Amino acid sequence: MSSQQLGLLLDGAWFTVVIALGGAVLALVCGFAAGLARSSDSKPLRTIGFVFVEFFRGAPVLVLAFWFIYALPQLGWQLEPWWAGMLAVGLNIGAYSAEVVRGAIRAVPTGQLEAATALNFTAAQRNRRVVIPQALVAMIPPFSNNLIELLKATAVVSVVAIPELTFSGQLIRAGTGRSAAVLGGLLIGYGVIAVLFTILMRFVERRASASVGRKPARGLWLRRREVTA
Repeated sequence: MSSQQLGLLLDGAWFTVVIALGGAVLALVCGFAAGLARSSDSKPLRTIGFVFVEFFRGAPVLVLAFWFIYALPQLGWQLEPWWAGMLAVGLNIGAYSAEVVRGAIRAVPTGQLEAATALNFTAAQRNRRVVIPQALVAMIPPFSNNLIELLKATAVVSVVAIPELTFSGQLIRAGTGRSAAVLGGLLIGYGVIAVLFTILMRFVERRASASVGRKPARGLWLRRREVTA
């Protein structure tokens, strides 16, 4: 492989990482907002969360990318292709993340909420001090899976000329005709990036678990004796 081809692949890998991380931030924000909305006592908020989840969870990433690149300009908005790809994967995975958030919140033991109510916590205090800290730790492993799914989804947006790893690999394959070598290299490249993301998420999970373990000492989490009192 020539230095020019290697540089093209490295540039593509960089674009893939940027799109994946940007999409992950968007997915996290949208997932939290929609998940909290779906867990709200307000019917309008639950409806908004439901519409977001069902629409973007059912919309293919490729169709979203095409819409952002080709349809949105007709409405007066012109996006760079890589921004469009980031939005497409972020909104799609964000819809899945919303269900992770909702499930983690619902998994918090009812006794914790009853104890918080008995201690005269407001709804905001219950969420901030009881629900969210416990739910966050439960969310991280599914979020890790969603991040890997998001990484794989970035390959789809290569068809709209976003110069990420798959697009770069296709250019090299078209120029050299070495399909097996190029596509095998792409598999290895995505595997390496996925492993790095997994290591990062495991580090975040350990830190979150350690932080939760320290919270009872700081009084931010209900102690067992407070729950059973």
